[in-house]
Amino acid sequence: MGHDDAAHLHSPAGDAMTDEQYMLRAAELAQRALGNTTPNPIVGAVIVRNGEILGEGWHTRAGQPHAEIEAIRSAGNRDLAGATIYVTLEPCSSWGRTPPCTDAIIRNRFARVVIGCLDPNPNHAGKAVELLRTHGIEVTGGVAEEHCRKLNEAFFKWITTGKPFVLLKMAATLDGRIATHCGCSQWITGPEARARVQHLRQWADAVMVGGGTFRTDSPRLTVRDSAGNTRKTPCRIVVSNSRLELPDGWEQVSLNTAADWENYLAELGKRPFVSLLLEGGGELAASALNAGVVDKIEFHYAPKLLGGAGSRPVIGGPDPRTLSEALAVDGMELVRLGPDFAVSGYVRKPEERRF
Repeated sequence: MGHDDAAHLHSPAGDAMTDEQYMLRAAELAQRALGNTTPNPIVGAVIVRNGEILGEGWHTRAGQPHAEIEAIRSAGNRDLAGATIYVTLEPCSSWGRTPPCTDAIIRNRFARVVIGCLDPNPNHAGKAVELLRTHGIEVTGGVAEEHCRKLNEAFFKWITTGKPFVLLKMAATLDGRIATHCGCSQWITGPEARARVQHLRQWADAVMVGGGTFRTDSPRLTVRDSAGNTRKTPCRIVVSNSRLELPDGWEQVSLNTAADWENYLAELGKRPFVSLLLEGGGELAASALNAGVVDKIEFHYAPKLLGGAGSRPVIGGPDPRTLSEALAVDGMELVRLGPDFAVSGYVRKPEERRF
């Protein structure tokens, strides 16, 4: 989707934007399609010449024009010869459901293409760069690369492994409790944290909870706006060995071993689901961590202390024998969510798991 007002976004005279700033603008555009492009990645593009933004665009949905084409269209009848196009992911160079974007770039006589990161598909990585350079177009890669890769970390995993990226989200008190001894958990966190959950569900192709969470909380697991209207309904999955009466459209699965998890994730990848959000409870978290399938965690903590030997911990499972059995988390980030805060990071895959 392009913008008719793209020209209004050019930088003021004497205050030229850098390649990284233009790329971050393209990344901002890409996020407007979060959760809507599966199995494609989210991609944004910005066209610039002499410090003026001539066009902008982002990929809205699989089968629809790619970001580069939307940006070109948003430029209207402008001659784009000599311009630079910034794109968060390497342009496609072969036919799929849409024509290759490299053809449009060459046809419009762009002088330069700036790429955030290469296509992770080993069958395509680097091919657009090579093609564009053979046509005399300057190509610069790796601009804001880490940021651009993070935009599509789920897609990167799926396209290289065939399995969805797994994000484990939990909400807990400061002392690591997700519910009272009888299962009461609404609400631990405040409205800002719960709004963040809506964002995560928008990102996810499927959302999974354990049987206990389903029975106790009766979650809807939908994406809702501030007025409570449903905007999106991801695939909703309950993990339980007991037969449950589920609403229409829900799915149930039993996952008791690492092999069960791996096989099920492979099935989801074929559907094709790129991203899976785990929303608890503690036993589901323990099962997924023990199976080694969690790629990333995001734990929301409220400034509360619950206590109680019988209250439920954020991660269940058997007790560890030693501290050496703890799982390491890399790339930690901390973000405030109103009175609460979110801690996120990537789970280091252990050789021996205990949960």
